[in-house]
Amino acid sequence: MAINYNIKTNIPQYEPKNKKPLLTECINVKKYKELKEKILNSNVTKLEKQFLIAAATRHYCFNYSKIADYYAYASPEMQELMEDSALVIIDFNDAIAKGYVKLNKRIEDILEERIGDD
Repeated sequence: MAINYNIKTNIPQYEPKNKKPLLTECINVKKYKELKEKILNSNVTKLEKQFLIAAATRHYCFNYSKIADYYAYASPEMQELMEDSALVIIDFNDAIAKGYVKLNKRIEDILEERIGDD
């Protein structure tokens, strides 16, 4: 049974809000701060504390809608740094070049090869 694939990329266009949000609206650090306080008050070694605090950063909660709004009003330098950190992905080809969509690109290549063989 043949499966038909569509390799088109349909990316919705973002419309920024009329107001630049505060950076504090772009991230929630509540859980991180709770974990960090508990770690600092623990009896584990200094090295273990450093490791656990680094791991606790996984609990940062980013508000990507607000981040996109912030990006729209940011300086060109800030925009570039936000793109480098993958806080926003502006261009699909740029995302591939920076390694953010390697798997997607490989799948796209396979599909193009298969479609070309048919």
